[in-house]
Amino acid sequence: MSLLRRALSVMLAALLMAAAPAGAQRVVAVGDLHGDYQAYLDIVSAAGIADENGGWTGGDAVLIQLGDFTDRGPDSLKVIRHLQGLEQAAPKAGGRTLVLVGNHEAMNLTGDLRYVHPGEYAAFATRGSAKFREQIFKDNKEALLAEYRQKNPGLSPKAAHQRFIAETPLGLLEHRRAWKPRGELGQWIAAKPAIVRIGDTLFVHGGISAEFAARSIENINAEVSAKLAAGDTSPNSILTDDLGPLWYRGNIARDPPKPVVQGQAPAPVRPSIDEELTRVLAAYGAKRLIVAHTPNPAGIVASPDGRLVRIDTGISAHYGGVRSYLELKDGRRSRYIGTGGSSRRACQRR
Repeated sequence: MSLLRRALSVMLAALLMAAAPAGAQRVVAVGDLHGDYQAYLDIVSAAGIADENGGWTGGDAVLIQLGDFTDRGPDSLKVIRHLQGLEQAAPKAGGRTLVLVGNHEAMNLTGDLRYVHPGEYAAFATRGSAKFREQIFKDNKEALLAEYRQKNPGLSPKAAHQRFIAETPLGLLEHRRAWKPRGELGQWIAAKPAIVRIGDTLFVHGGISAEFAARSIENINAEVSAKLAAGDTSPNSILTDDLGPLWYRGNIARDPPKPVVQGQAPAPVRPSIDEELTRVLAAYGAKRLIVAHTPNPAGIVASPDGRLVRIDTGISAHYGGVRSYLELKDGRRSRYIGTGGSSRRACQRR
């Protein structure tokens, strides 16, 4: 065990002195990882969920990862493979591993690659990648040449080939094949929920708006799954809706109201943050809402009344935030624990 993990284990043992009642289920929730495999390993190890070899050590606990494990970092595939292993291993000990859909997983599936790290493509490269890339160019040469010549009519076939090679790093084609709706990872993520309720706690990547709280969790999850399976890129899709569960930030903050333009109807008045949270929790008979998506690199934060908890702490090296996880026990006691970075402290406990 590394010195860091040994120190984390000692610190966490002190933090967890107040144990939950016997038989209470333990839930460990982890926010956005964005391709940082080492941070992920440190977290699940410190939480007692998995060992350094990827074996499940959490007993009957529930591990729930709130999405956005892809993009911005090079090791998304390693995180995915580890989570997939825990999905298989946890039930053998009476536990569960749950993975939620984040907006970045939806982006990968629908072809929005703005935030894909070059290392994520490289992770898919094999000895046959260069040959595969050449075959793809050969099979699509005329279409690619026509596309490139729309901007550069005099482009030669050789120059078109060079451009294709420059735009197609090794592993990219395999990455795209895996993330297509019918690809291995596309099918895997399409089967995941957007919202989960465990006991009296709701978990979602982005947030839950009043508009969506009028629908059942089952209905929302079914639509997200269907749109992912279809690779839906329409602007009004639940996958891209600012009020939808993958993107909504309104449980945390609101944009200032837009000025009323003469001749246009004013925007509908939405409930306040507090009013909306009350509606959301009442709609699902829950006591608290756990969200990720909106980073707070200083650590996990909870609202004064404990009804809203934000667990995206900028865990990945891209953000440089606190490595953290949220632990819940017995529905009445909760702890918000920072596991690393320079602080190594409890962000908040109650």
